Formats: sequence, structure tokens, C-alpha cells
Amino acid sequence: MDGKSTSNTAGKPIRCKAAIVRKPGEPLVIEEVIVAPPKSREVRIKIICTSLCHSDLSFWKLKDPPAIYPRILGHEAVGVVESVGEGVHEVVEGDTVIPIFLSDCGECTDCLSEKSNLCTNFPFSLSPWMDREETSRFTDINGETLYHFLSVSSFSEYTVVDIIHLTKTDPAIPPNRACLLSCGVSTGVGAAWKTAKVEAGTTVAIFGLGAIGLAVAEGSRLCGAKRIIGVDVNQDKCELGKKFGVTDFVNPGNCGDKTVSQVIIEMTGGGADYCFECVGMKSLVHEAYSSCRKGWGKVVVLGVDHPDSMLNFNSFEVLSSGKSITGSFFGGLKPKSDICILEKRYMDKELRLDEFVTHEVDFKDINKAFDLMTEGKSLRCVIWMNK
Repeated sequence: MDGKSTSNTAGKPIRCKAAIVRKPGEPLVIEEVIVAPPKSREVRIKIICTSLCHSDLSFWKLKDPPAIYPRILGHEAVGVVESVGEGVHEVVEGDTVIPIFLSDCGECTDCLSEKSNLCTNFPFSLSPWMDREETSRFTDINGETLYHFLSVSSFSEYTVVDIIHLTKTDPAIPPNRACLLSCGVSTGVGAAWKTAKVEAGTTVAIFGLGAIGLAVAEGSRLCGAKRIIGVDVNQDKCELGKKFGVTDFVNPGNCGDKTVSQVIIEMTGGGADYCFECVGMKSLVHEAYSSCRKGWGKVVVLGVDHPDSMLNFNSFEVLSSGKSITGSFFGGLKPKSDICILEKRYMDKELRLDEFVTHEVDFKDINKAFDLMTEGKSLRCVIWMNK
């Protein structure tokens, strides 16, 4: 089947429910919307369930550009193909798929290389439109345009996604676990596995034990790290971290007159082999750099800081310390080839996903998911579209 659909709704607009953000920080409003059929190289999918990521929370509150309203948020999800546009041959109706914010065109130099997951043909952007043309597939019942989010917009019963953002998944995996691989958990696990390439028997320090940081711990555990040090101002994360392999815990508020890096250097006899910054604060990037062992220490930055935030390093220290620092976007994972590996590791009971899901709600209660994350009570809250 190549661009041909046989469903009753194929080629026609679909009326369904979606949770819309009309003003920053205000509760999402569930309204009836119209989802246009997919165009060339696009796929319309029915969302089974979606999970709330901190990026959704950040953009929900954002008042200045790239914020734009009204918008349908959501980007961690799993769904079923309802219909495909012209030229789509990678998936067919009925396939279970995971939408991923990062493009994987499979054709450019980066996508064809094992060294990069940053597509050249369709570079990451915060555009509110579809990838190949600046248009939306969503309108409300009054005909007003509703904007896309991270090329996914999963807070809708149906959404349209470009094929470059879709990865087929094993339907045997429970959807409330598969959706976690769409962003956060994959990012953290991948950062340890693909970006840092954590070696067995080494020491890891993780700054920030939110969902991303805990996923880094899980990835480090899978890689065989001997010691995993969690750093967080929330003392409750000490016990939580143990579920994901954290062996030691440092609360910056309990370090006395010492810096966190001084404590870690003393704990490890010279510094951690790998340090991960998972909060998005330049001060923590510097602290992670100071906490790294000279000669081979590696700092991996995952946290999203303010775009204008600048890092300042002493030139001679960079030269003489032998440390390295790198960013990790989506954990360095290539969506269409690496997600299936994580799926297998979950099915083989190696990768822990269950522990990340702390809450589940029905779609009508989506605002509760936002409340839980705002209050710091949830790691991942799964939202079921039609349970």
C-alpha cells in the first residue's frame, strides 16, 4: 500500500475532541476540533494514550515567542494509523506508531550516519506548522486555526504527523509504556548509552533527578556503571532514585561549606567519569564540569536552559584538564533504528519503564496531569484518550 487508504474516514476531515491551550497558564479546554486529512508524506493517527512531559508544561506557561496560541500541546504518545497521505509507504492503516519530535528522514548525511541524529533536511524547530509547508491540519468548529506543537500535538484524539516523525512500534507493548519512549525516557537512557557511552565499572553523577535524570540513571545502570550519584535539592529523590540504580545521593543543601563538586571529588577520589546536567541551569553545567575527573571526564548536557544563557569556561582549564562537554538531543538516539532496541530491552525485562508511570488519568481529566506535574507529584502521568 503506497499512499492509499481504505478506511471510511480516509481523505475526509475528522471531527474529534482535543485539549486546547487558548491562553498561557490557563486550564486546557476540551473542545470539538476538525482534523484535516493527511497531505503528501503525512499520516493521520488515532492517539491511544499520551503522557505529559515537562516541555508541555513549559510551553503551557510561556507568554513570549516562540509561544503561540491557540495550540494543541502534547508530544509523548502512541497511536494507530488511521489513514496515510500520498507517497507514504513506511506505514499502513492499523500500524501502531510512536510519534517523535525529532526528524529522521533516512536520506540526509546525518540520518545516514551513525554519528548523528540531527536531520539536515528537516532540522528541529519550534514551528507551529507542519514540516513541509507552513499550514496547520487543525481548526476549531468556528474555523479558527489551531497551532501544532513539536510536530506531534498528541492532546487530540486524532492528529496529523509527517512520516519523518513516526516510528513503528510493537503492538504487544502496553501503550501506557510505549508512549514513554516518545521523548523523556528515551532521552535519558540514550544519553548514557549513545552519547556518553558509559562503560561498565565507571562512576556517573547526575544533576537533577526528574524523569530525565532518573532515565539517565536507568541507562547508566544498563551500561553497567558501578556507582551512580544523584544530585538534587529534593531529599525525597534519594529513595526514589534507588529504584533506577542510584547508589549515592547528594543534596546541595546538606553540603555545609563545600560545593557539590568538592563533595563528589572526595566521594570518588578525583571526580566522576561522566556527569549529566538534566535541569537546564548554566550554574549546574559548570558544577558538573568541576565534578568531572581530569583526563577523561565527560559532561553531557540534557537540560534546556534559556536560549540566551551563556557558558563561560577558563581557556587554560579547558586546555589542561582534558575534560569534554557535549550536548545530547533526544539522547543521541536515531528514532527509526534505536527505539526498537529499547522496546526489546523492555520486553526482555531489562529496561524499567513501569516505575516511571506514577499516575494515569482519563482525557477529560487532563488538567489534573498538569496539576500533578506542577506540584512535583508525578514523574509521568499517562493520559488515556478513550479508556
